[in-house]
Amino acid sequence: MSFTHDGVGTPESHWRLWEQDREPNHDLHIEALLDGRLPTRFVLLAAHPDDETLGAGGLLALLARNGVHCHVVVLTDGERSHPSSPTHTPQQLAERRREEVTQAVQLLAPAAQLTFEGLPDGALAEEAVAAVLLRALGPGDTTRILVAAPWRRDGHGDHDAVGRAAAEVCSERDVPLLEYPIWLWHWGSAETQAADLDALSLLRLDADDHARKGSALATHTSQILPLSDAPGDEVLLTPGVLEHFTRNTEAFFVTGRSSTFERLHSDRSDPWKVTERFYEQRKRALTIASLPRRRFRRTLEIGCSVGALTRELAAVSDVLLALDTSETAVRRTNEALGLHDAATARMATVPADWPVKDSPFDLVVLSETGYFLSSAQLDDVIRLTRASLDADGVLLLCHWRHPIEGWELDGDAVHERVRQTSGLATLALHTEEDFLLEVFVPAPPVSVARRENLL
Repeated sequence: MSFTHDGVGTPESHWRLWEQDREPNHDLHIEALLDGRLPTRFVLLAAHPDDETLGAGGLLALLARNGVHCHVVVLTDGERSHPSSPTHTPQQLAERRREEVTQAVQLLAPAAQLTFEGLPDGALAEEAVAAVLLRALGPGDTTRILVAAPWRRDGHGDHDAVGRAAAEVCSERDVPLLEYPIWLWHWGSAETQAADLDALSLLRLDADDHARKGSALATHTSQILPLSDAPGDEVLLTPGVLEHFTRNTEAFFVTGRSSTFERLHSDRSDPWKVTERFYEQRKRALTIASLPRRRFRRTLEIGCSVGALTRELAAVSDVLLALDTSETAVRRTNEALGLHDAATARMATVPADWPVKDSPFDLVVLSETGYFLSSAQLDDVIRLTRASLDADGVLLLCHWRHPIEGWELDGDAVHERVRQTSGLATLALHTEEDFLLEVFVPAPPVSVARRENLL
């Protein structure tokens, strides 16, 4: 790719029209990359000072605001941004740009760790970048680390090298990677890059994160303003280029990782031994026996695992849809549903992939999955469930009551949250030391005996 920073580029109006036509399913939901949770650590690679703000400043602000430990790694000092400057030596430019990025990161993520690697501007080697990223990741568990880096096909040699190195390391360590384009917006177009753009996900920034990004970008004065009036000190990021980064969205090419649940189901045929343990068999029998009707028209099961409960729900449902984040779990569930033509399982992450088009449902089952959501996600699931239920719909919850390590919620907390916020009433409650089983219906609840005119 050949282009110049001050050449005639694609106007921002072109990209605004492209963005308007994007479907909501192209939105980026960070939690969906990490089993429904935010990362505990975020490593942001910048080839040059200002890349971090231009490409991922809003993301950095968002994660920092939510308590994620953020580490910004600036690989070069950008000392060659003005190679013909009569007023600034490369060393002076390097010092100035370090000061600028320090101010920018302070605005975006005040508690973030910021490191400077001092690698040669314009000559980044993939091996050196890979070594830096491996050090940043550390030798321990990378289960909840997220990495962002420039796009490997951005058209700038340094950006491309960083993107390729990050892709290789993240693939080896099974870490999700977000690649942010910068110069694509200048040299590309919606028509010529249609295939690439189809893979882009958009992160929508709220007003605060958007404002922080704007303030951070203003600190990079060596790039957004001329160094002086002398030839060689011209502005690097022209107004036309800068306009691409005033949007209230940021764009990323996403390379995901296998989910915790996919790894569990890939490693073991039945991770929780639900088909062989009497505990699980008995719990399923109690679950089916607690249903207040003999049959349901449309059933939704959230989190199906290997399909043991799904198969029994299908037997009392005219139509059943089961969801899971694990491709292996979905395949095994569909195998278990072989004789039930109107029952199917598919991959989905809730609440992001809530099956609105398949609703309404008269039975929604959330069994042993609610505590794998964050509080905010659970609130969304409750809201979506309520909106998806028929007027006489049933919500059944069943959850383990012992500690759930590594997750925000436990079984009791999930049930209490539903009681407080769903607007539904408890029709049946079964409580044991090990699990809670609860059936919710629209208020006022009507008992099975009253439904059958026994009272």
